[in-house]
Amino acid sequence: MTTVTEEVEIEGVRLLATLTPGGEIGLLALHGSNEGGTAELARSVADRCGATSLVFTQPGVRRPVHIPSPRMAVEHCALLGTFLDHVSVTVSLHGHMRPATPRSVFLGGGNRSAARLLASGLSALRPEFDPVTDLDEIPRSLRGLHARNPVNLTRRGGVQVELPLSARTVRSGGWDPEVPDTPPHHVVDALVKGVRMLTE
Repeated sequence: MTTVTEEVEIEGVRLLATLTPGGEIGLLALHGSNEGGTAELARSVADRCGATSLVFTQPGVRRPVHIPSPRMAVEHCALLGTFLDHVSVTVSLHGHMRPATPRSVFLGGGNRSAARLLASGLSALRPEFDPVTDLDEIPRSLRGLHARNPVNLTRRGGVQVELPLSARTVRSGGWDPEVPDTPPHHVVDALVKGVRMLTE
């Protein structure tokens, strides 16, 4: 698979989009530099599943800017358009830092049946992490239901997966833009299992 990159500017913020083409399931990391581990998770899971991945990062930036997901759906990002045209279901990986729910993995997005399937794979993470699919139990800002959110723009929509920090990286020190995060192996395995369920 040939990886393609594109430099884009959204709301004055420069980002690097990296697309690795694969199958019709797409792994998306819109905030790869803001939400540690999501870029690495998207790439690892897509590679193991033969899926497509699209990752946005701000290389070398010590204080990355967080652009809300619906505002990332801009027409001048050619690789995002390619991703949305090719992929049928998107799994969009994000990070949350909710102190009241440090074990919760929230599964939002418009495709609720896909969210439940993905949660079945993630159930292997219990009791360390708790997959949550009931929208009423997901904080409103983490539900991923906005019509312009890229997770909902593919043919069958998708699932927005909000992961707590400990489910995204094993890093113990402070964040460094030059040092990649290492996601926990068992979280990668569980996501792979869930994503494969979406193709069955």
